[in-house]
Amino acid sequence: MSKVITASSVTRIALASFIGTAIEFYDFYIYGMATALVIGPVFFPDGSQATQMLNAFLTFSVAFLTRPLGAMLFGHFGDRIGRKTTLVVSLIVMGVSTTLIGCLPGYSDIGVWASILLCCCRFGQGIGLGGEWGGAALLATENAPAGKRGLYGMFPQLGPPVGFLLATGSFFLLAHFLTEQAFKDWGWRLPFLASSILVMIGLYARLALLETPVFVKVLQQDQLVVLPIKEVVKFHWGALILGALAMVVCYALFYISTVFSLSYGTTTLNIPRQYFLGILSVAVIFMAAATPLSAWAADHFGRRPVLLVACSGAFLSGFALEPMLNSGSPLIITIFLSLELFLMGAIFAPMGALLPELFPPHLRYTGSGTAYNLGGILGASFAPYLAQRLVAYGGLDWVGGYVSLAAAISWLAVYLMRETRDNQWI
Repeated sequence: MSKVITASSVTRIALASFIGTAIEFYDFYIYGMATALVIGPVFFPDGSQATQMLNAFLTFSVAFLTRPLGAMLFGHFGDRIGRKTTLVVSLIVMGVSTTLIGCLPGYSDIGVWASILLCCCRFGQGIGLGGEWGGAALLATENAPAGKRGLYGMFPQLGPPVGFLLATGSFFLLAHFLTEQAFKDWGWRLPFLASSILVMIGLYARLALLETPVFVKVLQQDQLVVLPIKEVVKFHWGALILGALAMVVCYALFYISTVFSLSYGTTTLNIPRQYFLGILSVAVIFMAAATPLSAWAADHFGRRPVLLVACSGAFLSGFALEPMLNSGSPLIITIFLSLELFLMGAIFAPMGALLPELFPPHLRYTGSGTAYNLGGILGASFAPYLAQRLVAYGGLDWVGGYVSLAAAISWLAVYLMRETRDNQWI
């Protein structure tokens, strides 16, 4: 790529690609934490705690089911009118949907309409979030110098740990300053309302950007197609399937380690909420640490070797879930969750370059975003729900088996891929 990347432009690219995924994961984390703590009692009729929890986890899955639709919708326009405009719109849709959740009345106020409106907001979140990651990854990698796509692809991948720390930090502060009743009555709404502030910061960062040079060249060469998703499915279905399956373990690791473990730790193990949030805050630092290390390794050794090693580690970690999480020891639990999130970061980091590299420039937004979000359906949409059911059916060993199965699926998908590090980019 024949262009000079200055320090100031790198900073702008890093901030604009990072801020969206940070907000994305902040929005999903606060909903996941609220699901584990209050969504069931607030939005569903009185009943057993287990039934309310299962209903709440089902609403958690709604956004994941709609994310591929959002990826196709925003991918269509991202591949036809440009990355920048599409990213701005996806951020607005995502922020409005999240903020509205903080304003919704509960079941005691409007009955079943509370549950319906909550699902509508989750639907909107999924649409907006579906278009976010693919555009952010392209914004970073399509501005990268030769040989540094993995490193630049790291920028959006750093969003999750930062978003998680913001989310856990907000819930931790609420637990510290509010009574349990005040938190359940109104305090849980504050992190959702705060999302609007983060969105305004993200819009400020993105509106100042130029279109990526890769998409400019697509326009110059008149490579636009009428229906990108049709071309992806017809000519690149193999890459789409393998890319989605490669993402499965990322989602499974993360949402089992955060949403499910938070619910299990605070209810079954009776660990105080603020204490467990502190454990998760420590663990996510290891995810952040793994991200640049894995991105660097992916540029030097290739995407496949790094991912195969990390997926193998994730497979083995499933066998440690029951003895370590059920130990009840805060130290052992912290070590286990730190290991899981370190492995998640090691797998997630190369994906910022790998998934875009699977598709040609004129289909890249649609292809990479759809693969990323299809992986979310398989690995995360029902992960907390299934884990809750598996615990009831056979105990934590079965949840560990779920993690190992997800890792095996992703390992096989990566093994079947060709190395993409040296793929032609433009």
